[in-house]
Amino acid sequence: MPLMDHLRELRNRLTIAVLSILIGTVVGWIIYPEAFDFIKQPYVDGIQPLLERRGFNAELVLSGGVGSAFSFRLKLSLAIGLVVSSPLWMWQIWAFILPALHRNERRWAALLAATGAPLFAGGVTVGYLVLPKGIEVLISFAPDSVNVLLSLGDYLNFVIRTVLVFGVAAQIPLVVVMLNRLGLVSAKQLVSARPWTIIGIFIFAAIATPSTDPLTMLFLAVPMTVLYLISEIIAKLTDRKRRKTVGTDVSDDQAAPIDGPSELDRPSDLRD
Repeated sequence: MPLMDHLRELRNRLTIAVLSILIGTVVGWIIYPEAFDFIKQPYVDGIQPLLERRGFNAELVLSGGVGSAFSFRLKLSLAIGLVVSSPLWMWQIWAFILPALHRNERRWAALLAATGAPLFAGGVTVGYLVLPKGIEVLISFAPDSVNVLLSLGDYLNFVIRTVLVFGVAAQIPLVVVMLNRLGLVSAKQLVSARPWTIIGIFIFAAIATPSTDPLTMLFLAVPMTVLYLISEIIAKLTDRKRRKTVGTDVSDDQAAPIDGPSELDRPSDLRD
């Protein structure tokens, strides 16, 4: 395809992607009350124990000027639009890249995409479930004699950042499997690096989690560790299949010589 045709196709696909996001944003604007209640629920669940146990008030407030209410609703609607329209605009990106891939690459890319979506959704779900505990811990640092007033904008950023951290962290198996398929990392290297990798996972979980309590950190670190161990098993199976196909008892130069036939192709009596 000529360059101008590629550019026209890119323009058309970007137009479709942007329109899908705009339509999703309109949908988010319509369902804003229900979406806001859903987003606010972790806050309600997180502060309710404090309200009963410590007897002080904690409220969500809308600050920032006259247009802050419109800005907040538009921001939440846009976030909903990105999520609702994600299958369509992601497909536009995928459809633009797909013709450039070989058949085997397409198969693996489709498999990784089909696996990555459930993993991301699972990570986001876990992040949403641990939000109440994180909010409870963070608000508990407030003195008993004061009321806690939180900005709606800051709270929305907090929720989005938390669920995204959990969703991205759930992609560890895909990254490890992809590196193994590219031949950059072997299963033996993954096993030898396991202790340091697990330590790194817990350090990442301690930094990335919104609260300072160990329970929230474990909610992120333990699934990441389990997923890493699963990726080790997949890498071992992949390496085993690769060894059966290529062979491991000879070097690459001996198996695929640059000049002349390989020593493996010569009869044993002629070698003597």
